[in-house]
Amino acid sequence: MEVKIGVQHAPREIVLESGQSAEEVESAIADALAGKSALLSLTDDKGRKVLVPADRIAYVEIGEPAQRRVGFGAL
Repeated sequence: MEVKIGVQHAPREIVLESGQSAEEVESAIADALAGKSALLSLTDDKGRKVLVPADRIAYVEIGEPAQRRVGFGAL
């Protein structure tokens, strides 16, 4: 699923495709914003970790799970 994270004082947002479920991502965001952890830690679908300081998060947008497309046809 696609996750977009807006960071304060940064001109671009962080966009990643995560293999985690929407509930896992939402739980990690809630923990970071509630002060339970100082960093928001998410793992993308290639195994890389993205760490964002919790006090710098401006917004988070959680998208629908991405489906793989096959072929060159226009849909």
